[in-house]
This record gives sequence, structure tokens and C-alpha cells, in this order.
Amino acid sequence: QVQLVESGGGLVQAGGSLRLSCAASGRGFSSSAMGWFRQTPGKEREFVAAINWTGYTTSYADSVKGRFTISRDNAKNTVYLQMNSLKPEDTAVYYCAARATGRAAVVSRRAADFGDWGQGTQVTVSS
Repeated sequence: QVQLVESGGGLVQAGGSLRLSCAASGRGFSSSAMGWFRQTPGKEREFVAAINWTGYTTSYADSVKGRFTISRDNAKNTVYLQMNSLKPEDTAVYYCAARATGRAAVVSRRAADFGDWGQGTQVTVSS
């Protein structure tokens, strides 16, 4: 029920920064927890960060804690991922996702708990 489009990916040197955006359309965004996941070829989708419906509660993978910040602006129907101190191992396609069922307002780390997904945006970090 929520359509998501990611943007902001690109090429960056190690230690650099990128800010990803996820623009949402359709009903449900403002009452749904949101997440960012990433995936590399041949690997399962990996949790990166999540934020509850108000933006008050956040959760981060240990690998990105202290470097990435998730935020949202419900008035703009947008969720962001600020990525600082990027490392080559951060290279992946990054996806945003919205929870739409169950405890939809609450943070989850499981991809299966998210019902709507964007197409992804490529982030490549060079050494």
C-alpha cells in the first residue's frame, strides 16, 4: 500500500558520506515503522537501521552504529539514511521498506516483517 523510491546512492571514497532518501507515496507511511536494508550479490538482505512511526525510537546494526543515522519526516513522507565514515564493506544496494502488518508502528530488524519495498539504490565505497 506504500510505494517507496530510494535515491542518493553513488560512488564515494572510504571515509566519505552519503545521504540516502526514500520518498513514499500512498497511505500508511506516517503510521508505519521504516527500515533500511542492504544486499550484495549472492547474499541475504541485511538489516541496517529502522525507525518507529514517530521517529522517537531507532535501531541500528552493530556494523553501522555510530556511523549511520536514520531519520524521518512524516510531513514530507520521507525517510533518510545519513551514512558517514563509509567503509568498502558498506558497498551494497540499499533498500528502504515499510512495515504494514502486525506491529506496524514498531521497529523490527527482520526483512520479513516489512511489507513494502523500494527498488534500491546502489552505494559503492572505494578503498
